Amino acid sequence: MIFILGGRKGKLAGVLLFACVMLLFTIFFTDFSGFIAATGSNELRPIYKVGITEKKVAISFDACWGAEYTDDILAKLDEYNIKTTFFLVNIWLKDYPDVAKEIVKQGHEIGLHSTTHPHFSKLSEEDIKKELKDNHEMIAEITGFQPTVFRPPFGDYNSRLIEISNSLGYDVIQWDVDSLDWKDLSAEEIYDRVIKRVEPGSIVLFHNNGKHTAEALEPIIKTLKAQDFEIVPVSKLLLPGEYYVDHQGTQKAK
Repeated sequence: MIFILGGRKGKLAGVLLFACVMLLFTIFFTDFSGFIAATGSNELRPIYKVGITEKKVAISFDACWGAEYTDDILAKLDEYNIKTTFFLVNIWLKDYPDVAKEIVKQGHEIGLHSTTHPHFSKLSEEDIKKELKDNHEMIAEITGFQPTVFRPPFGDYNSRLIEISNSLGYDVIQWDVDSLDWKDLSAEEIYDRVIKRVEPGSIVLFHNNGKHTAEALEPIIKTLKAQDFEIVPVSKLLLPGEYYVDHQGTQKAK
């Protein structure tokens, strides 16, 4: 579009037009994430990764369906003396209590994953508390373990969920490396996804019943060890004491 402007008013209009265009250009191409963090956005975020330079990562497993491949996963972890975190939901615990007991017996951490596997962002405060309370009680009753970490199903959350969870003593955990093992990717594809994305402080997501997860674990563990990474449960990766989570989901010490 071409504007033909003349005289003082024309020059003023031209200046204003240029200023508006530049403002729109700036708005369109600016990443406001840093601005939001700097101005203290009220939106709370779960922990996707931990802000450390130490070569330490956490491996985690969500248990939502089945247990056909869980023994193979546990055997592989035991072979390399790796301790991890299993996030368990009550609808799974009811079907596989003996597997849950074996997970704890082998020294792995248990985390909350809800009672009924709902979308937590749609729940009331009362329902959120009940989901967490009932999940905790069943885990403790079956395994004797007292969870301190919680992963919301579907990765679905809002500030209310995080605030309530934290008030009850739970750190809300997501992940920054998704193996996508639930899609029945091959062991090679799972390996490539994980190794290309993992970095110090990463939290890796697997599932206890991924078809090729156990097969992928051995080369993943070997490669991480060769790169001098230490593999730990989620709670052992988290920073102690007071912390905040930045706009990228990185846990940082206050």
